[in-house]
Amino acid sequence: MQRLAVIGLGLIGGSFAKAVRAAAAVETIVGFDADATQMQRAHADGVIDQSADNAAAAAHGADIVLIAVPVLATAAALRAVQSGIGAAAIITDVGSTKQSVLAAATEVFGSLPPRFVAGHPIAGTEKSGVAHAQADLFRGHRVILTPHPQQDVDAQAVVAQLWQAAGARVVTMEPARHDAIFAATSHLPHLLAFAFVDMLSRLDGADADIFPNAGGGFRDFTRIASSSPRMWHDILRANTEPIAALLQLQIAELQNLYEVMQRGEWHKLAEVFEHARAVRERYLSRIE
Repeated sequence: MQRLAVIGLGLIGGSFAKAVRAAAAVETIVGFDADATQMQRAHADGVIDQSADNAAAAAHGADIVLIAVPVLATAAALRAVQSGIGAAAIITDVGSTKQSVLAAATEVFGSLPPRFVAGHPIAGTEKSGVAHAQADLFRGHRVILTPHPQQDVDAQAVVAQLWQAAGARVVTMEPARHDAIFAATSHLPHLLAFAFVDMLSRLDGADADIFPNAGGGFRDFTRIASSSPRMWHDILRANTEPIAALLQLQIAELQNLYEVMQRGEWHKLAEVFEHARAVRERYLSRIE
């Protein structure tokens, strides 16, 4: 690739730029972010070679354009780059919901562009912003591409090669299946972490006693509640149906545990704990 345009210079967009630069996979990286401070930091830190005055200028002449904005801002970002994109340019994204992103592309272009490749890197941290970008953020992690019926296979292959150059393992998945899986494994856990911290903050003595005495378990369980509120607000809005269905199941599970405790059926509580522990250990043994 001669020229990569990154629209959205946050953790993921910045890390992708750093990763492909480290792999010598592109010659020039130009970036744009609506937050001028982020763009200035990216330029000053060498994450990008050039900054642009607007998204269309960043996309002009680019071989590939990466859209790295909150998912509900995808349509606006695509409109912003539309006039600058060449006929042969590849457009890809990093959104955590894929049906909404494909719908946004259809809305902007009238139909799904063959050279639009929907993607989702399964990597990140609770930190946000280009200051936290890491060249090795994607190394060893999955990146899921969700091809659509009009997909140009050569464009998909180019995007896959760039992610592989960044150290990622690329797999493909049907968009609806992707959204259902990540509602369960990512979106609901973030909702629960945010809700749990919010609930604790409303208790008497939260600042004076509760949070000062919180230990490692609290930090482990609530780490993801330090994630970007805007990003996760957008994800939950974009993938509401499967998340809401899972939330109902979680509420029912918690209600059942409450009733078990009220009845003093501690053996049933132990059974739930033993089963959950065994399931998690099996999962860890697979990935390790």
